Amino acid sequence: MKKTRLTKYTILLLFFLSFIGCMNLTGSKIKPASDERIGGSSSDAYYHYSLGVIYALERNLDRAINEYERTLSIEHNSPYLMAELATLYIRKGKVTTAVELLEKSLIYNPGYVDTHLILGSLYLNLKEHNNAIKEFEKVIALAPKKLEPYLYLSVLYRERKNYEKAIKVLEDLLKIEPESLMGHYYLAKIYAEIKLYAKAEKLLKETLEIKPSFRSALLDLAVLYKIQKKNIEAIEIYKKCIKSNPLDIRTRFQLGKTCLELGHYTEAAREFKEILRLDKSNPEAEFSLGLVYFFEGKDYDSAIKRFLLILKKDPSDYKARYFLASAYEKKALYKSAFKEFKMIPPQSNLYGTARIHMGIILKKDRHTTKAIDLIKKAINDVKRKDELYSFLASLYEETDNLKTAEETLKEGLLFSPRSTNLHYKLGALYEKTNRTEEGIKEMEEVLKIDPDNAEALNFIGYSYADKEIKLDEAEKMIRRAFNLKPDNGYITDSLGWLYFKQRKMTLAIKYLEKAANILPDDPTIAEHLGDAYAKAGFFKKALKIYRHALKFNHTNNTLKKKLKKLLRN
Repeated sequence: MKKTRLTKYTILLLFFLSFIGCMNLTGSKIKPASDERIGGSSSDAYYHYSLGVIYALERNLDRAINEYERTLSIEHNSPYLMAELATLYIRKGKVTTAVELLEKSLIYNPGYVDTHLILGSLYLNLKEHNNAIKEFEKVIALAPKKLEPYLYLSVLYRERKNYEKAIKVLEDLLKIEPESLMGHYYLAKIYAEIKLYAKAEKLLKETLEIKPSFRSALLDLAVLYKIQKKNIEAIEIYKKCIKSNPLDIRTRFQLGKTCLELGHYTEAAREFKEILRLDKSNPEAEFSLGLVYFFEGKDYDSAIKRFLLILKKDPSDYKARYFLASAYEKKALYKSAFKEFKMIPPQSNLYGTARIHMGIILKKDRHTTKAIDLIKKAINDVKRKDELYSFLASLYEETDNLKTAEETLKEGLLFSPRSTNLHYKLGALYEKTNRTEEGIKEMEEVLKIDPDNAEALNFIGYSYADKEIKLDEAEKMIRRAFNLKPDNGYITDSLGWLYFKQRKMTLAIKYLEKAANILPDDPTIAEHLGDAYAKAGFFKKALKIYRHALKFNHTNNTLKKKLKKLLRN
């Protein structure tokens, strides 16, 4: 067969017939080449340009670039050609060349919007944020209804934490295009980042009204729900996402994790098992399934089996080893537990906690001295571990070595001066050694660090109430602690005891009865309730509760005297 020679006119005809309406290099529709775009009436320019388009569509970038460069040598400084050629350079990885070409184009064509837009995008990718901002602002000035620069600017302002400007630019976008999907979505993400959760939730829901299947918005809404402790709502979203894509392992994991946090163990196990069916070698799902069995507390053997499987593949997985040891401990297999805890090295962030568990096991076996030596060594291995100092102090307390316990806590505070745990522990020790004022000062230190520390609020409030001083301040502090932890038996007792001291017996009995229901075996709470009953004239109830209290504190002579006094009456 005779070969047909392609002339430039034939190529032009093919171009016009075959490529009208096709996608151009930047992804938007292009019109047929015109004098306005190519810049003149030269048939040579059309010829090379058309070849360039064909080669680009065939992904032959080198030949496409060559043809575009030849076109540009004929039609000098055409902004359209320069922008198209720059996109080819970008696809080829020649970003610097693309930038140089676009910067040159703007010298001759400063008002060409697409050049500013492409150049701004390149600056953004190159982390030249100041230049990127300038280009996007020029696009908005030249073409205020073009939406892309608003989105780009919002990303840049958000990265700089200039949230006010980021919000403003997106609000401007939504004035132009109220149904902008990404406008709503980006604005929601900013509000979530600055913790304005109600606004973020509203905008995400508006985003989903525009596009109900927008998966990123759905998953972000689920995260937002979790932040706000709306775990049930988050679960519903995860289920919806899984229904549309059953193979989405990541979302299944989030669903399982949320169910685990809520104590929905059956549902959590189902999700982790499904992940393992889809991906048998998924260690995260294997570990999480082990956690389900562990926290459910019904099948420690299954938990042990899971953790052993993980450690067989990766002996350095110290999280798995820690929970393996903990499962052994729950089953009272203390030797096995001790052995596994011991294998967790100092470089693991679980080392301190593991050593505390070892100390507890030694203490159970009446080896308190060995436990003290173990924890002292652990403190030398890893400095600034306040939980180790706290546990060591408790060991000294148990051996009635209160002075050394105090010194230990003070030493710990030298390393961790903002440790609420150590300050609280030291304050409680001062109280134990009849130094209530010093104890209150430590609790005040706790509240400087953590103003919502319910236990410190309760300590100070109870101390005032018990001494019948500053009762108004005591009420404020205990009430605040109670609002933070309404189901805490000790705080509930403090509130009842405060009302007792204020001679408000109805309220005193109400809260002391609640405290006794929460902690029925606490002798102090029982005694407080007995005092309130006796004061209110409910002598039979007082006798009954005093006798109950004596079961747990046989040596309480004060309580015995109260009981005898009631019996005489």
